[in-house]
Amino acid sequence: MSRWQSLAGLAGWLLLSFAAAAVGAVASADAAAFYAQLSRPDWTPPAWLFGPVWTVLYALMGIAAWLVWRARGFGGARGALTLFVVQLVANAMWTWLFFVARRGALAFAEILVLLALIAATLVAFGRVRPLAGALLVPYLAWVGFATALTWTLWQRNPALLG
Repeated sequence: MSRWQSLAGLAGWLLLSFAAAAVGAVASADAAAFYAQLSRPDWTPPAWLFGPVWTVLYALMGIAAWLVWRARGFGGARGALTLFVVQLVANAMWTWLFFVARRGALAFAEILVLLALIAATLVAFGRVRPLAGALLVPYLAWVGFATALTWTLWQRNPALLG
C-alpha cells in the first residue's frame, strides 16, 4: 500500500467515525435545555465535557479502524470492520433515543447493546492489531460510565424519560 493510499484510508476511517458523531450531534442539537431539566447525580460530568471527550474518542475509533484496515484490508478483517460499523450505528442511535425520543428504557437497553458491540469490536481489533484494540479501551470505559449514567438519569427522571 502506498503512503497516499494509507493516508486516504486514514481520512476515510476518520470521516466515517465523525459522520457517526455528526448524526448524534444532530439529535443533540437541542439537548442542552433538556439535559438541564434532568435531575442528575452529583457524579455527572459537566455538560461542556462531553464534546471534547467524544471528539477524542471518535478520533481514536477512526485510527483504530484504520490500523485494522491497513493491516489486513477489508477482505482480511471483514468481521472486525463490520462490527466497527455496526457499533458506530448503535452509537449514533443512542443519542436519538435519549434526546429526541426521550425513551429512557430504550436508551438504556440500546446502550447495553452498544457496550457489548464495543467490547466485541475491541477484541476483534486486538486480534488483528493489539494497538487498535487498546485504542478502544477509553471508548469502552466511557460508554461503561455512560451506561451507569443513562440508568441513573432514567430512574431519576421517569416523567421526562418515560
